[in-house]
Amino acid sequence: MDPAARLRELLPGAPVDDVLAFFDALPPVQLPEMTGRWRGREIPTGNRLDGLLERFGWHGKRFDGPDEAHPLLFDHGRGGVVAINPALLPLSIAVRYAGLFRNPIAAGLFRLALPVLRTGRPRARLRMTEYRGVVSATMIYDALPVHDVFREVDDDTLVGVMDMRGLDPPFVFVLRREP
Repeated sequence: MDPAARLRELLPGAPVDDVLAFFDALPPVQLPEMTGRWRGREIPTGNRLDGLLERFGWHGKRFDGPDEAHPLLFDHGRGGVVAINPALLPLSIAVRYAGLFRNPIAAGLFRLALPVLRTGRPRARLRMTEYRGVVSATMIYDALPVHDVFREVDDDTLVGVMDMRGLDPPFVFVLRREP
C-alpha cells in the first residue's frame, strides 16, 4: 500500500504495534532533508501522552541545521508560533501523571506561562542514529533524555517516534513541511 494512504488510515488512531510496523517499513531520513519548519500532529496509539501536546497548542518543530533544532513550537494564540525551552517543562511529571494535564485549567496556565518558557536559542540537535535497526535522522534534546527519530513518508511528510526513558510504548507523531 502507498505510504501516504496507509498514514491516512492510521492518523485517527491505531494500535501501537500497527503504527510501529508502518514506521519500520518507511525509509530513513537524511539530515539535509530535515531543514525547515514542520507542522506536527499526533497519531493516537494509547500512549499516556496522546492528546496532551495538541491540547496545549503544539504547532510542530523547526530545523535550521544539524546543530540548530527547535524541538517544541507552540501556537501563541495571536497567529504566531513560539519556540519553547523543553528543559522548563515538567515532562517526567506529565508522563507519570498525564491525567492532571488533561483539564482546561492546565492548558490555560500553560498559555499564561508561554512568555517564560519561550526561547530564541536552539534546544536540540540533529544526528544520524540507529533505532529499530535503521540509521535515520534523529533530534536529540539538549536537556532531556529524549530522542525523536524520523522516517520518511514522502518529501514533505515524516513520521516521528519519541524515544524517552520511562515512556513505553513510544509517542508517535507526524510532521508535514510548511511552505
